Amino acid sequence: MQILQIISSAQGAQSFSTRLSQGIIDKLLAAHPGSTVVVRNVATHPFPHLEEAHLQAYFTPADGRSAEQQEAVRHSDEAIAQVMAADVLVIGVPFYNFTIPSSLKSWIDHLTRAGITFRYTATGPEGLVKGKKVYLAVASGGVYSEGPMQTADFATPYLRWTLGALGMSDVTVARAEGIKIPDLQATALQKGIDSVAV
Repeated sequence: MQILQIISSAQGAQSFSTRLSQGIIDKLLAAHPGSTVVVRNVATHPFPHLEEAHLQAYFTPADGRSAEQQEAVRHSDEAIAQVMAADVLVIGVPFYNFTIPSSLKSWIDHLTRAGITFRYTATGPEGLVKGKKVYLAVASGGVYSEGPMQTADFATPYLRWTLGALGMSDVTVARAEGIKIPDLQATALQKGIDSVAV
């Protein structure tokens, strides 16, 4: 089994989303010995934000692209190839201002390609990325899975919908939440890890 780990936190080794991701991966490796892990750190090696050159390249047939367009599409091709090669994705999702980091959004933008990872139909988008299991390792200072702040979670509903639109509907969410709340912070990480069965 090949596991693709997406790291999007800017906090390095101190990141709760990265540590939660690693806890999930450790469980996966214990359950599936011999599996391999490919790590893509979009915080330290970010994908460029989409610009006109990227969009023009996406909608130009491959055999008609200029050298500049071939370069513009390179990041997208890399992201898609890594996802297609993976059996399992473990995506670290830190909450930045109630949503995902822009580095993670850029990765998703490069992954979302009409005709390659999804196609338009009369009833809406049809995902073309099939047979993947996805774990979202969500870390937040507050509690967003329930209670008064639940409606301010603009990360997990977005990711569930977008990944589902690409065909990845088997999504498990693990949360290390309340890491800034004194009564919760000591147990938040382990609670998140323990919530995942692989």
